[in-house]
Amino acid sequence: MSQTSSQSPSSLSSLPSAALAPVAPSADTVPPPAKSSARDLKKLAVLVRYVAPYKIRFAVAMLAMCASSASVLMIGPGLKHVIDQGFASGDASTLDGTLLILVGMLMLLGVSTFFRSYNITWIGQRVVADIRHAVYSHLLTLSPSFFENARTGEVISRLTNDTTLIESVVGTMVTMSLRNIAFFIGGMTLLFFTSVKLTLFVLAVIPLVMVPILVLGRRVRKLAKQITDNTAEASAYIDESIHEIRTVQAYAHEAADRSRFGDRVEAIFKAGETKAFYTAGLIAAVITLAFGAIAVILWVGGRDVIAGRITAGELSAFVFYAVMVASAVAAVSEVYGELMRASGASERIMELLATKSDIDVPKNPVAMPQSDRTGRSGRVKFQDVTFHYPSRPDSPALKNLSLSIEPSEVVALVGPSGAGKTTVFQLLLRFYDPTLGSVWLDGVNVKTADPREVRSRIALVSQDAVIFAANVWENVRYGRPEATDAEVRAACEAAFALEFIDSMPQGFDTQLGERGVKLSGGQRQRISIARAFLANRSVLLLDEATSALDAESERMVQLAMEKLMQGRTTLIIAHRLATVKSANRIIVLEDGIMVAEGTHDVLVAQGGLYARLAALQFNTH
Repeated sequence: MSQTSSQSPSSLSSLPSAALAPVAPSADTVPPPAKSSARDLKKLAVLVRYVAPYKIRFAVAMLAMCASSASVLMIGPGLKHVIDQGFASGDASTLDGTLLILVGMLMLLGVSTFFRSYNITWIGQRVVADIRHAVYSHLLTLSPSFFENARTGEVISRLTNDTTLIESVVGTMVTMSLRNIAFFIGGMTLLFFTSVKLTLFVLAVIPLVMVPILVLGRRVRKLAKQITDNTAEASAYIDESIHEIRTVQAYAHEAADRSRFGDRVEAIFKAGETKAFYTAGLIAAVITLAFGAIAVILWVGGRDVIAGRITAGELSAFVFYAVMVASAVAAVSEVYGELMRASGASERIMELLATKSDIDVPKNPVAMPQSDRTGRSGRVKFQDVTFHYPSRPDSPALKNLSLSIEPSEVVALVGPSGAGKTTVFQLLLRFYDPTLGSVWLDGVNVKTADPREVRSRIALVSQDAVIFAANVWENVRYGRPEATDAEVRAACEAAFALEFIDSMPQGFDTQLGERGVKLSGGQRQRISIARAFLANRSVLLLDEATSALDAESERMVQLAMEKLMQGRTTLIIAHRLATVKSANRIIVLEDGIMVAEGTHDVLVAQGGLYARLAALQFNTH
């Protein structure tokens, strides 16, 4: 495994654009609670633009919430009327009428609660779906340099776990907060109308209830962020180890990985345990203080009833409102913690969306020509190109490379590892932009064109053939999604892939497994070549396409590639020189510099690096 147990919880913090998993600040740097809370709540405000398209549903939910809150608040006067008019008067008809009104309010409460719950839950799920779609779409636009620094599992955690927290905010916490605010304001108003003296006592108690919320809430917020970061780290470790399970088992590394993952799980548990302790203390303190105050109110109010200053119904209504106010304040502690937790999730999601790709799409991109004046396309040109990878700014991968390739020409790139061969492909695909110089395709500087249009003219067959966890149809059709079944089958026939596809249990409907685990190396490569056939693009990039195959598989793949190369501009990377002897030209690279150019025979005759490589592989002297 490439990561050790000592790794920082936030593997993405080194990204230049934003720290996608910010570590919670230490205790001595935590800002004052009020200011911190304001900032955290402000981070949630960015979700408004995702709710805005569903403002009608939101309005319905808010109206339903107001109706349900009003129904609950009106239970107090009803309770007062039942006790003072119904019980005290001994009039059964008065009692029946009052209870009938209460039943009506309860029915209104039930109906309004349904509309509030359904609509707000629908909005929460819809907003999360929109955010996930937006984040995934944005991830697809980011350049490879982003994914070189980011761990896949951690990014996935942002896309799944963090958005789930946001769903709880939009779908539950917003209405819970607003409902409790309505209960608090309405309850306090009715308390004043019932007994000013007792209400002043309630107001004196509220600051005591808020103290644990402010003091313990800050600690809960920090621990919530820590749990999120630790969970993302564990997710990244799972993704890495499961994807490389063969290497894990081949090196008998299960015990070490089990131990390292256990450390991450324990870190999550420890943070969760501490958070549970503080959260429980927070809730217990609030409930004890709030309902302790109610007990005192009952004692003081009971003496007022005995003295005749208020009626038993008024005291009952007052206690009902006091309980409502206390419950609303107590709920704030729980809702507050969830809002702060979701605030951190929202911040990480928005930072991910704000991450800019290193590859800019021009505002007015130059259109790629359909073909050149001879009717052919696929002309490639590198003009004085120097390139440094962002992670290695002091070591150029290419130095002053100038290279012109004509349509339908086959050019091989040869040289030791690290010579810059793959970099040529990366720049042509515009995964990176040159530090100096320019790259041209069909007479257009690729930096001035839309990257998608540039890439739509290039087909890539790499050493590690990419096979998706889907059937043959979907894997081949990846090259051209609108292709018909007949076209897919023809592409597979051209790639000499029908012989093994037709022998599969479900033929083209056979699921190939994750990363094509059900196929051999040669079969995966031929599926990849079939995909390139179907794409039918003017430039073909072959990256060590036969280096890891046995002799029989290599022969079949070589035949398929020879058919694929016909009429296409082809660049081949190969360490095995036997595969490039027939190329129109061979470019020899060393330390990012083009040191020789020519056919196989010419380069062997010249001596130098290519001749030495040929001597090693062909046993010539």
